[in-house]
Amino acid sequence: MARMLESEEAARRLGVKLPTLYAYVSRGLLVSHPSADSRRRLFDVEEVEQMARRSRGGRRVESRLASVTTGITQIREDGPYYRGHPVTELASTASFEEVTDLLWRADPAPMDWTPVRLSRPPKLETGDLLRWVTVLCGAKDRLRADLREELVFRSARRLITTMVNTLAGATSVAEVPRTESTATRLARYLVPSGLSLASRRELDRTVDMALVLLADHELATSTVAVRVAASTRADLYDATLAGLGTLAGPLHGGASQLAYALLLDAERDGVERALNECLRWQRVLPGFGHTVYKHGDPRVHPLLECFERLARPDQCELVSSLVALARDHDVPAPNVDLALAAVTWATQMPTDAGRTIFTIARVAGWTAHYLEELGERPLRYRARAVYATSG
Repeated sequence: MARMLESEEAARRLGVKLPTLYAYVSRGLLVSHPSADSRRRLFDVEEVEQMARRSRGGRRVESRLASVTTGITQIREDGPYYRGHPVTELASTASFEEVTDLLWRADPAPMDWTPVRLSRPPKLETGDLLRWVTVLCGAKDRLRADLREELVFRSARRLITTMVNTLAGATSVAEVPRTESTATRLARYLVPSGLSLASRRELDRTVDMALVLLADHELATSTVAVRVAASTRADLYDATLAGLGTLAGPLHGGASQLAYALLLDAERDGVERALNECLRWQRVLPGFGHTVYKHGDPRVHPLLECFERLARPDQCELVSSLVALARDHDVPAPNVDLALAAVTWATQMPTDAGRTIFTIARVAGWTAHYLEELGERPLRYRARAVYATSG
């Protein structure tokens, strides 16, 4: 079955606007095909790629990254779509486990979420602990090199569950109630006590929503690292370590932690001084702006609504004042990192809680991309450098 692109994606691949794409169709240079619902036009990937090469004079240009066609996530102006479903709707209607199955195109399998029994973990920073869990889970999986889809599903489910349970201090299967969701266990680790039953339920729902919103975002840096590892036919655990290694850098996955620090400063010193000092030393405001969404990150609003239900009135006022002041000074609109930081700050989670939620969520997306990459030509990410002497 031919792989198809929607009109917007075909135009983006060719580097033209939609009217130009339709002009190509009318001139017979491209063929458009009706979609199943007859409301959209689709284009064959191979035909679009051939035209892209012709537009370069027939040359095969060596690029820094292989052309990646994916059926997992599409980024639109109104946010990411997972397998054609808007994530802003999924966040309100589906659990993290259900969205994971959607991303993987897997049949639900509750028993596969059983954690791996590990020894008592050493005292490590969260990022190091998650890498430790991944290494040990891989070591205990005796058939980790078997890359059949159903076995990858099982390994990924167990890895996610073991990550969360190890964070929470559980080291045996008996310590983990099977009826509890990933979000519930993760929320209990991040906020162990001090909440009423109603607030606890709201927090569980908020963490679940955050996991759904952050599960995938197309070809983010860490996802590319996972796909590169998959192209060498590394097993899931080693590919996950590639993603975790990329997240260890301060420029991907950690913006919510910087935004958390900004909120702490605003709480202590006032919004204006905190914003000014942040711009003085960092030159940018963490949690604001996005390279993809030019008119605001659509994932912000669902999480900020949760924040408003969990936070005190003065906390809500502080975040509103910060956003308003940034807007008055032409700072780009807030992104999901600020919303995540607001939730973690208001509930007194650890300062790195946003990165933790982001990491657990993204393992689901990485697994989907890992499986998709297994269907591609191996070792296709061989780039060529432009050599330059040093003098």
